[in-house]
This record gives sequence, structure tokens and C-alpha cells, in this order.
Amino acid sequence: MKKPSSKIREEIAKLQDQLRQAETREAERIGRIALRAGLGEIEIEEITMLASFEELAGRFRGGKGQAAGRKNAAGATGGSAKAAPITAGTAQGEAGES
Repeated sequence: MKKPSSKIREEIAKLQDQLRQAETREAERIGRIALRAGLGEIEIEEITMLASFEELAGRFRGGKGQAAGRKNAAGATGGSAKAAPITAGTAQGEAGES
């Protein structure tokens, strides 16, 4: 039996709420880590930081670390800004971020 559209809409609303909650948890976790790493004290444009985060994500995914270009991140830095290399062990030894 097929579901009525009202039930499907209810399920979509519940899933959207779950997605918002998950994104909030992820953002808070990443934000705490970024603050501990000292990123809160650095004056940097958001687009430059986004490109650097995309590069970092690519490195962890096993890619070449190129910015995906979401929200105009590609080329926004003019190719002159480079992310500082992240050394192994920079944030090691701090528990509670899982």
C-alpha cells in the first residue's frame, strides 16, 4: 500500500530535523577542534578558510587535496594563499573529541 503524501511530508520533516541536529553536532565538534588549534585567533577570509578545509578534507579522503570549488572557493584566493602544512601530532593527546 502506498503512503499518503502527508505521511511522506512528515517523514521528510523528521529527517530534515535529524539532519540539522547532526550538522550542528558536527559543526560544534569541528569548531572546538579549530579553536584548540588556534584558528579563532587568525584573521582570514571565510572563502580562503573554506578552500583550505576542502583541501584538508581531500587529503583525508585520499585525494590530491584540491578544493572542490563549492560556493566559489575555487580561484577565490587568487592562487597566492596556501594552507600551512599540518604536521602529524599537532592535536594529538587531547581526548574527548569523538
